[in-house]
Amino acid sequence: MHSRLKFLAYLHLMCSLLEFSAAQQQQQLQQQQQQSASLTEKIPLGAIFEQGTDDVQSAFKYAMLNHNLNVSSRRFELQAYVDVINTADAFKLSRLICNQFSRGVYSMLGAVSPDSFDTLHSYSNTFQMPFVTPWFPEKVLTPSSGLLDFAISMRPDYHQAIIDTIQYYGWQSIIYLYDSHDGLLRLQQIYQELKPGNETFRVQMVKRIANVTMAIEFLHTMEDLGRFSKKRIVLDCPAEMAKEIIIQHVRDVKLGRRTYHYLLSGLVMDNHWPSDVVEFGAINITGFRIVDTNRRAMRDFHDSRKRLEPSSGGGGGGGGGASGTVGGNSNLPAISAQAALMYDAVFVLVEAFNRILRKKPDQFRANHLQRRSHTAGGGSGGSSGSNTLNESSALLDCNTPKGWVTPWEQGEKISRVLRKVEIDGLTGEVRFDDDGRRVNYTLQVVEMSVNSTLQQVAVWRDDAGFLPLHGHTYGSANSRSMAAGGNGGDYTRNHTYIVTTVLEEPYLMHRAGFGHDQLVGNERFEGYCKDLAELLATRLGIKYELRLVQDGSYGSENQFAPGGWDGMVGELVRKEADIAIAAMTITAERERVIDFSKPFMSLGISIMIKKPVKQTPGVFSFLNPLSQEIWISVILSYVGVSLVLYFVTRFPPHEWRIVRRATSDATSTTTATTQQQPPGIIGGSEPQEQHPQQQLQQQLQQQQYSTLPVNDFSLLNSFWYSLAAFMQQGCDLTPPSIAGRIAAAVWWFFTIILISSYTANLAAFLTVERMVAPIKSPEDLAMQTDIQYGTLLHGSTWDFFQRSKLGLHNKMWEYMNANPHLSVHTYDEGIRRVRTSKGKYALLVESPKNEYVNARAPCDTMKVGRNIDTKGFGVATPIGSPLRNRLNLAVLSLKENGELLKLRNKWWFDKTECNPNLDSQETTTPNELSLSNVAGIYYILIGGLLLAVFVAILEFVCRGKSARLKAQPSNGSAVGGMLGSSSTYQRDSLSDAIMQSQAKLAMQAGSDYDERLVGVELASNVRYQYSM
Repeated sequence: MHSRLKFLAYLHLMCSLLEFSAAQQQQQLQQQQQQSASLTEKIPLGAIFEQGTDDVQSAFKYAMLNHNLNVSSRRFELQAYVDVINTADAFKLSRLICNQFSRGVYSMLGAVSPDSFDTLHSYSNTFQMPFVTPWFPEKVLTPSSGLLDFAISMRPDYHQAIIDTIQYYGWQSIIYLYDSHDGLLRLQQIYQELKPGNETFRVQMVKRIANVTMAIEFLHTMEDLGRFSKKRIVLDCPAEMAKEIIIQHVRDVKLGRRTYHYLLSGLVMDNHWPSDVVEFGAINITGFRIVDTNRRAMRDFHDSRKRLEPSSGGGGGGGGGASGTVGGNSNLPAISAQAALMYDAVFVLVEAFNRILRKKPDQFRANHLQRRSHTAGGGSGGSSGSNTLNESSALLDCNTPKGWVTPWEQGEKISRVLRKVEIDGLTGEVRFDDDGRRVNYTLQVVEMSVNSTLQQVAVWRDDAGFLPLHGHTYGSANSRSMAAGGNGGDYTRNHTYIVTTVLEEPYLMHRAGFGHDQLVGNERFEGYCKDLAELLATRLGIKYELRLVQDGSYGSENQFAPGGWDGMVGELVRKEADIAIAAMTITAERERVIDFSKPFMSLGISIMIKKPVKQTPGVFSFLNPLSQEIWISVILSYVGVSLVLYFVTRFPPHEWRIVRRATSDATSTTTATTQQQPPGIIGGSEPQEQHPQQQLQQQLQQQQYSTLPVNDFSLLNSFWYSLAAFMQQGCDLTPPSIAGRIAAAVWWFFTIILISSYTANLAAFLTVERMVAPIKSPEDLAMQTDIQYGTLLHGSTWDFFQRSKLGLHNKMWEYMNANPHLSVHTYDEGIRRVRTSKGKYALLVESPKNEYVNARAPCDTMKVGRNIDTKGFGVATPIGSPLRNRLNLAVLSLKENGELLKLRNKWWFDKTECNPNLDSQETTTPNELSLSNVAGIYYILIGGLLLAVFVAILEFVCRGKSARLKAQPSNGSAVGGMLGSSSTYQRDSLSDAIMQSQAKLAMQAGSDYDERLVGVELASNVRYQYSM
């Protein structure tokens, strides 16, 4: 029992020893694995960038950061040594490359100019250092030894894509503009790609441009040589320079637009092209993109960028931070092609190192240890000679003692693995052939739309060539040009063609059936376009079927619609219809994707307003022929002429005459003598009866006289004379002096012209009733603020004002864009708004629609002013349709023989619901004058008469008061005065009449006194009517 226990204890001890030994071995194994992992956790990379490649550097740093932060799945960490150069000096660049080699880098990356590339490429092949770059120059020297090339380019060679695109558009000649020597080499490569004897185009002119100004000057020269010739320009320059050239081209009024088409040969369409720059959409632009935004790699890139963006300001391990060029916080702009290629280059290296380490985890262990000892043991004093030998063999040294070159021992293996890498990157599928060139890649061919947005029209693959989208087949080379030249084949007469259209009065309307009969086929419709389709089908000898477009629109660019277009244009693009006959405007953006015939109707943007109410004549409408300023000037002229007459008649002696007056003493003596023996008084003598004439002669003999100078043109008489001449009534006063007659003559001339003009204009103002429109032109509409205006939202009129560069159009666009609520979604809504706004709203609408609505009840709208622009409606067909040329001939024939004019009159004017001549009659037919027209002159006449009566009464009162004061006796008896008052009044009245007659005769006599006109006043109570 005891021995058994000892045996068990021995077994237990042995098991414990075995377990301890196994645990120790396992711990040693884990330590070795940890040490192996620690030895390969960092892989150094060298990077050299040219100054000015900020976006490429940012993409490189962001790729490093994105890999290093992925701790869960990465096998190693990247460590970068970045140098930025600003010179192409080969000596300085050699020192920089050798410095990178001395750091023990495993591979090189970089983006340098073609001048610096040759030096870097030579060092890479000499020291067998793998070198990955986003792009190669056009002409790359192969290794002189004929062995493996250690440089790999991420950009594919797409010269054939440029050739196929030119052939796709059918260009016969091109103009090649380039900005660097590399561009000229690219043109040489294009020539080499063309098959001998099968050149489909020629290079008309080649020009090197150093800046934008030189490019615009060259375009001016081309414009002078042929203004209306087609100019196909292949532009080989950086993105920013290409943008500036296009902007300056569009803004230059001396350069055309429709005759130009730019093909941007570089991968510049991946850059950010802002859609708010309307100049980009004003001219034809085609280019290439290599970044596919729909790929999963692109979505992952943006997702990871969003996560890393808050921490992208710094980064350890040489990863750096992501630059703002790659994106923003909220709005993710497009990444440039160069930056995307650099991003993919980093992950191509990552995938190569992963493949090597998966196959052999300790592949770089020895190199890592030697590099570690070199960096950490350089300061230890006990370094042996063998360690120094190992360090020199591990790290590359450009300056060896004997001039021997020691290549990078892992370089060839890394380079061969790089050629076998396959990843899905930002630039699509990344694969290489044995020579290190990209294969199985895809380019997108894009065009700039009129809204300055990019629309993809085709793809180009290196294995399949040019592949148009949406069924657009131009042929391999010249189908578009053949269609333009009329060689597109003939049409089939026994085929029923689908005609797409849209409902809009009066172009197409549903036809009312008779009784219970249900209309079918084309008989369901009527209108201008229906009749036009009948005429065209008859001339072409074809059958057709009218179909309403599904979405009810004419057609605009829509990225969500199949084919990129909706409406009737989209149906033609997708070949769902053969012809489109409707009120569809011919525009440049539509002309790119479909073909139009010659316009069958010309039109323009017009202004529709509510018809103004007839203007009721006012009480003082007779004042309207002359403006307020003229009336004021007439009054001032009247006052001025009267004052001038008054003063000019003061100075000449001919204007004065001498008047003799009886003195007061003589008059009183005569009166006293008469009153001494009043009749009927006791003691008085009875006067002897005498004849009145004898009494007058006796009085004349007894009276004494005094002379007084008098001027007939007093101040009041001057005003009276001017007024009588102005009213053309005449006056018994005439100025005898030369000065007075000159003043009177010029006043007569003034009044005869003024009265004649007033009389002629008064007839029109009083006998014609007018309708005054508040605006008369687009300029009036833009300058005023009382009347609001708008148009159809996002229609062709809206786009016209948005793209126009004229000052008037810009002012109107700013108003409509700032007040979008004033624009309408349908024309019916806008017309209803015009009719209910009481003249405070105007609608910008196409002129045929304006004229049609004005001719329909309730006849309360009208068109004002000229058309703002000029355009036309055309019959549309798909590109390359054999019907296009025949439709052109048919439309021209219908226009020449007057059929189109008959159709216009039939649907616009023959079926009008308003009297087309009513407005003209109302504005031109004279009407008889009514009391309301001339009531003002009656008011003035009545007012003048009342004023005259008032003045007469006032004068009578004043004269009576003056007479009473004179009639009061001073010292005589009241009885005598009363008795003699009757006889005295009779004598005075008779004497007044006789003396007045003799005074007038004296005025008309010759110069009886001092050769002047002399008047005699015989009675004291007589006041001469022209005296002061």
